[in-house]
Amino acid sequence: MHVHQRLNRLRLMAPPIAQCAVAAALAWLVAKDLLGHSRPFFAPIAVVVCIGVGLGQRLRRVGELVVGVSLGVGVGDLLVSWIGSGAWQIALVVALAMAVAVLLDSGSLIVLQAGSSAVLVATLLPPTGTGGIDRMLDALVGGLMGLAAVALLPASPKALATRHAMGMFEALADALRRIAEAIERSDSALAAEALEAARGSQTSVEEFKQALETSREIATISPLHRHRRTRLEGYETAAVPLDHALRNARVLARRAIVALDGSSELPPWLPGALRDLADATLLLRDELAGGRQPERAGAAIMAVASRPDAERWGFSADVMIAQVRSIIVDLLQATGTERDEAVAALPPLDVPGEKESSEGT
Repeated sequence: MHVHQRLNRLRLMAPPIAQCAVAAALAWLVAKDLLGHSRPFFAPIAVVVCIGVGLGQRLRRVGELVVGVSLGVGVGDLLVSWIGSGAWQIALVVALAMAVAVLLDSGSLIVLQAGSSAVLVATLLPPTGTGGIDRMLDALVGGLMGLAAVALLPASPKALATRHAMGMFEALADALRRIAEAIERSDSALAAEALEAARGSQTSVEEFKQALETSREIATISPLHRHRRTRLEGYETAAVPLDHALRNARVLARRAIVALDGSSELPPWLPGALRDLADATLLLRDELAGGRQPERAGAAIMAVASRPDAERWGFSADVMIAQVRSIIVDLLQATGTERDEAVAALPPLDVPGEKESSEGT
């Protein structure tokens, strides 16, 4: 990963890092000064696990964290008070705590927290009086403080979704332009580069999906942003079709390599259509980022939809045309067009293999 990519990732993760820092300090103060716990380390730990630097499912993480810590501390306190501490005791305590967690829920966080909490109780923090209850309260305080930080110190859900969406739009536009250039130059190596770059875009897709989930979560939790839930609808509509379009672009690049290696004749309109689709993709990006209905992007995509003709060019060319048609349908769906309407916008074309080709790519 290049330096600028690392810096960009740090910029994207800055809000949750700030939330972690502030909430961890507050959780420590609440547990220590208000609840009177002398070593409330579970409170700031719970904050870090709850908020994290990852995206999505914070509400679920809070529940899993509190349940996992409670199980680990409960089982640990109970057993260590009976059998003492030692190597075999640690093995037994950890095994039982994790087994109970697995029986209650398959979530990995519950199991890990149960095991790690049991280890702490069996080694560093042997049970004393109400220590187990205090630690459970610390975990609960930390979880609640984490949620409070998300609610009261939130990143803008629209801004978060927009920042992470940029990578998907740009990756798709870049892939289409690279394939167009490869066709114009009859250079299969350029098509191979386009394929490699498009394959690397899957990280952007996953990050966008997680960011969208987190944005929904923020809009649900935070009273400051609840009214902005509707502003995410454009991204929610576009998420899956854009993923499909990127997958179809990878299939298109692979077929371009085969066609160019075999010197297959390709339609002269194909490079221009791909560049126009790339421009329409970036226009869709800008309209969604601006909170506008993607009418101009839809019109631009519809203009490209009329390009494919019924002429047969050979197997590789026909497969590429079919993939272009699939990408057009994907992009129209990303603008909010229903699938049946998007398919109807294409001229009739009976090309073998014209279907959704995104699976397994």
